[in-house]
Amino acid sequence: MKRSGALLLVPLAVLLSGCDLVVLSPAGDVAVQQRDLLVASTLLMLLIIVPVMALTVLFAWRYRQSSTTATYTPDWDHSTKLELVIWAAPLLVIICLGALTWLGTHLLDPYRRIDRIEPGQPVTQNHKPLKVEVVALDWKWLFIYPDYGIASVNELAAPVNQPIDFRITSSTVMNSFYIPALAGQIYAMPAMETKLHAVINRPGTYTGFSANYSGAGFSGMRFAFHGLSDQAFGEWVTQAKSAQGTLSRETYLELERPSENEPVRHYASVDPDLYGAILNLCVERGKMCMNEMMSIDAKGGLGLAGVRNTLPLQYDELSRRGAVFGNDPAYVASICTAEEAAASSRAARDTDAKYWPVRDLSPLRGAGLLGPGTGTRRADAEAPSLGLLRLEL
Repeated sequence: MKRSGALLLVPLAVLLSGCDLVVLSPAGDVAVQQRDLLVASTLLMLLIIVPVMALTVLFAWRYRQSSTTATYTPDWDHSTKLELVIWAAPLLVIICLGALTWLGTHLLDPYRRIDRIEPGQPVTQNHKPLKVEVVALDWKWLFIYPDYGIASVNELAAPVNQPIDFRITSSTVMNSFYIPALAGQIYAMPAMETKLHAVINRPGTYTGFSANYSGAGFSGMRFAFHGLSDQAFGEWVTQAKSAQGTLSRETYLELERPSENEPVRHYASVDPDLYGAILNLCVERGKMCMNEMMSIDAKGGLGLAGVRNTLPLQYDELSRRGAVFGNDPAYVASICTAEEAAASSRAARDTDAKYWPVRDLSPLRGAGLLGPGTGTRRADAEAPSLGLLRLEL
């Protein structure tokens, strides 16, 4: 019998051998606080769950059909004392759990700068944050260090006990940036920037990966995160600067192409505007950035004057993924003025017989826009606002 019991533990040991307890034994203060919040919340809930499970077994045994000692009261239907216990205990647990999680989620907000290195050691002016720009690619990670002018693929390093400010985006689809030993996961989305603030407290090499499925090479989106001493981190930066590669816009477009299980590589120099171009989807030369487009839209837009303001793409993210639907690949070209857009439209008519027909939008009204064909600005509220968009071609 004893041998059989021991044999039953073998499958359990095999299953547990694959568990990684890094979430419960992290090396970063933010992850430690998240661990403590998880443990405290679990214990609070167990205050209700364990007694309920125990009482379920007790009642099933005590009031079984064959029992001759249990009190039989078929007409019983209410007990004020029992009702108070049943409702008061869970209510108190919910209040405590709500207060704990509310404080924890605000203090551990990934967008909030950390205020301590570890318990008893607050962040001071001497703790200069390490800035890291993170880009999720298909299927690899790009890390840019703007203060050092270097970049790395599938390798991340940071000094111990120094705050880290991550700025995170994606080139194509949504991924999730996650280093369990450092902090919780945060999503990486194209044309959007998310933030994460954290600190690593123990030297070592930890695993980072994407926690959100993003295609065929998803399983290879893993990287090493090195927690280093100040001296070791300086040596790592020196090693990266000794690399021959330069991460220009053209180099990035080649790197951005889908590839799996990429080896670690470093770039000795980086285009200082590259991350902003990635974020605003305008790495290709001559392409209008999203922030520029939004600025134009905020001022009223270009209307029909800009409908022909497009140029063909030489390399399109959708076509490289095999997309066969939609219009021919094109993007909005950079422009500076409405006159430039009008000239572009005229040029399009001269070179392309299939130009967009002009629509009569005169019923629409606005203020402060040019009258149709007049070249003068109308300040009254009844001026035909979009009539100027009927280009006199």
